[in-house]
Amino acid sequence: MAVQRKLGRVTAHRNLMLRNLVTSLIQNGRIQTTEAKAKETKKVAEKMITLAKRGDLHAKRQVLSYMTDETVVKNLFDEIAPKYAERNGGYTRIMKIGPRKGDATEMVIIELV
Repeated sequence: MAVQRKLGRVTAHRNLMLRNLVTSLIQNGRIQTTEAKAKETKKVAEKMITLAKRGDLHAKRQVLSYMTDETVVKNLFDEIAPKYAERNGGYTRIMKIGPRKGDATEMVIIELV
């Protein structure tokens, strides 16, 4: 089992935050966040895209149970998954953009490739 970063939050808050980050990433194509959150988001987003590539009803229900917006799931299955049909993983990219002004936390942009 993979070790998950706790990100300074209790379990319920952390899980919902990751669900929201993954939904926003799929919806917008790119988001700006901290490096630690981006690494955790990348793991989950890649799994969601892999499930969407499978395209069957069970995969759709699994993704629907995780994502917070049904229209984003429809977009994932209809437009994003076919785009990555020949690609075996590596659907996201993390680019560093420098430290945040307030607390010098490393900020990154995570985007779909």
